[in-house]
Amino acid sequence: MSPPEATIDLDTMRASAAEACRLMKVLSNPDRLLLLCQLAQGERCPSDLEAELGIVQPTLSQQLGVLRDEGLVATRRDGKRIHYHLSSDRARAVMQVLYAQFCAPASAAPSA
Repeated sequence: MSPPEATIDLDTMRASAAEACRLMKVLSNPDRLLLLCQLAQGERCPSDLEAELGIVQPTLSQQLGVLRDEGLVATRRDGKRIHYHLSSDRARAVMQVLYAQFCAPASAAPSA
């Protein structure tokens, strides 16, 4: 790893580290990670997420609530249906890295 070109202020680094830790803490729950993986592919309603991921309704609602409270997902109402979508660019970028490292076909993944 090459050294940074400019020195980052320690207070700025601490604030950034705290923000990164908060995101990683949210991502550390397997159900939330699966939800974000699905939502990174496009908008979904809770019934679709339940069917696709096998996460039962009470858990699904709880984890979507956490993701919404943390600002990672947002909702759109269409009549009686609520649709969720990924709303955080940072979360989307992290999900792309995680996909490339852990989910991409073996021929497309970088070697260790």
